[in-house]
Amino acid sequence: MIEGQRNGLKDIDAILLSESCAKTLFGEESALNKSLKLNSEHDLKVVGIYKDIPENNEFSDVEFMVSWEQYVNTNGWIKNSLDSWGNNSFQMFVELEDNVTMASASAAIKDVKLEASEDLKPFNPQLFLHPMEDWHLKSNFENGIQTGGRIENVWLFGIIGSFVLLLACINFMNLSTARSEKRAREVGIRKAIGSFRGQLINQFLSESFLVVILSFILTVAFVLLTIEPFNELASKKMNFPWTNPTFWFCSLAFVITTAVLSGSYPALYLSSFQPVKVLKGTFKAGRFSALPRKALVVMQFTVSVTLIIGTLIVFRQIQFSKNRPVGYDKEGLVQIPVMSSDFEGKYDFMRTQFLNSGAIDEMSSSSSPTTSVWSNRSGFIWDGKTEGFQEDLAWTSVSYEFAKSLNLKIVAGRDFSREMASDSNAALINETAVKYLGLKDPVGMFLRDDSDDPGPPLKIIGVIQDMIVQSPYEPVKQALYAFDGYDNAAYYNLRLNPTKSASDNIASIEAIFKAHFPHFPFQYDFVDEEYGKKFTSEERIGNLAGIFTILAILISCLGLFGLASFMAEQRTKEIGIRKVLGASVANLWAMLSKDFVTLVIISLFISTPLAWYFMTDWLSSYTYKANFAWWIFAASGAGAIGITILTVSYQAKKAAMSDPVKSLKSE
Repeated sequence: MIEGQRNGLKDIDAILLSESCAKTLFGEESALNKSLKLNSEHDLKVVGIYKDIPENNEFSDVEFMVSWEQYVNTNGWIKNSLDSWGNNSFQMFVELEDNVTMASASAAIKDVKLEASEDLKPFNPQLFLHPMEDWHLKSNFENGIQTGGRIENVWLFGIIGSFVLLLACINFMNLSTARSEKRAREVGIRKAIGSFRGQLINQFLSESFLVVILSFILTVAFVLLTIEPFNELASKKMNFPWTNPTFWFCSLAFVITTAVLSGSYPALYLSSFQPVKVLKGTFKAGRFSALPRKALVVMQFTVSVTLIIGTLIVFRQIQFSKNRPVGYDKEGLVQIPVMSSDFEGKYDFMRTQFLNSGAIDEMSSSSSPTTSVWSNRSGFIWDGKTEGFQEDLAWTSVSYEFAKSLNLKIVAGRDFSREMASDSNAALINETAVKYLGLKDPVGMFLRDDSDDPGPPLKIIGVIQDMIVQSPYEPVKQALYAFDGYDNAAYYNLRLNPTKSASDNIASIEAIFKAHFPHFPFQYDFVDEEYGKKFTSEERIGNLAGIFTILAILISCLGLFGLASFMAEQRTKEIGIRKVLGASVANLWAMLSKDFVTLVIISLFISTPLAWYFMTDWLSSYTYKANFAWWIFAASGAGAIGITILTVSYQAKKAAMSDPVKSLKSE
């Protein structure tokens, strides 16, 4: 708290403001004890100012707080729902006593709803506590059991990042051991004048540490340069943690681990040379000395190709879902939030004003946005209902012209009509609901509320084509669209005039809106943009995986380039002799490239089943998913081989075109 007290909200007419909201409303002047109106209706007194909640918090966009009692007293439907145990519209937050565990508290409240209402027994509802520390990363549940969430992405990119780091370590090992013969004489002389093997190991590990420490310094500089683009890509607002001791401790651990991992094998290998053989000139690395290097190259490309396949499958899944029929025309559709009771009774007037302006072709209202479902209902009975069946319907209250404004296709029956007075108790259902409820001829059937205060039954007047309202990766949920007299409207749905530009249409709509609601900000959303946000998470995964894949390929190619250079240097005399005996440049290029291409082909046989296994597991979380395509594996393999040939070709061609006279000169 910057000013005032938290407990000021005990007063029903009190309000707390965030620091930024207070400055917006009152400037640099203190907002404490000032008065303002909520929804242009209720006078409230500012009793406190709190610091803006950080971006990495669930409540970061909360700009003011009023008491729950104020909310109940000013919203009749909430007041009427206080004793409705079947209403799940709100969340409850609790703070545990110090001697109470989360498990014991959950056990104590488990059957509260069940014991409070006989009507809920068929559903067997159970309450439990969800720890705040799990809200962001562990928020997926099935039948009350926690099944994961964003934590899976954390592990995914943590593992991928570890593999990319491993690739860099492999390069260091490969290039260090490849040049072993160059350092053999140094090792022999050091041993001959008294160096112990432990001293040599320490020397080579020190070299590794020096490389890693310099790399870390460059890494910090690189992160500082790229943190803003990364934040935009990952949709985060992270700063470099200069003062965080945990970060520096983890960084030190990474430096040590990387240095030991990359330097240990070269240190043990180089320090094992026998000085007598080395100094006599009889030292040879051995015919199998290249096997570890070849195995490491195979490992590098196994990781790289697996990442390539995985990234292609992620983007294929996204595109597959984007191409799925939405069921309505989202282009040129705009939704405006209905923000207070000031809008009540003005729907028809506003619709007329908007239509007369020529900015829209049609308008309707709904209790949920087009791209979401805010309410689910059950407790209906109908002719032919199976005994014991507990239905769950996505419920949206709509106005006349709802189907017309969204360009919905009516596959049976008709739309709501202003000429039919009986439509005040009518409803539309989607195709999935017809199958779900087991209806053969739904048009004209009645759904009756199985409660103590049932009200008139709903008459099904039409069936609409399924429309994707929730996740595009899941099946369409069974939905019911009930006519409502605009009392529960949360959004106006406007179909823009296609003969005018969107900007001109929006300008006309805004002018009319401000003329009649001057105290409210004009807010609107294009439905196609809101629908596009449903792919944000998967697109972010694909983009990040793509960057990791490029890094992995780049690191692998750098290693190949170095090994090809060393191999060409080792075989200088052989290449000279072959050229003298008539070998062409193409022959020599093929000879030098063959070994590396063979290693990559071996990696393909390993990476293909690995990628298939891991991506099958990833796709299993989606009900509506793309199938594996053979071309993904073929393209990944061809790409890996092509990259390898391009990487090796420069050194191979350079060696093949060298002058044999120079290479065959005696030392």
